[in-house]
Amino acid sequence: MAKMTVNEAICKGCGLCVSVCPKKIIVLAKGRLNAKGYSPAEVTDQSACIGCAMCGIMCPDSAITVEK
Repeated sequence: MAKMTVNEAICKGCGLCVSVCPKKIIVLAKGRLNAKGYSPAEVTDQSACIGCAMCGIMCPDSAITVEK
């Protein structure tokens, strides 16, 4: 099973990962900020992740890791 993780310390909440996820399981956290003051990305349903890694490819800060 694929697993997507976000390094919240460096995520700037740009939303590029949200827009490219084919399963639409990535959202920006609501009501929660990281140390830099951004709403980090998070996965809503880890079991639905297909491991395509589009989110990791699009992330400009390399804050996303996808493992298969």
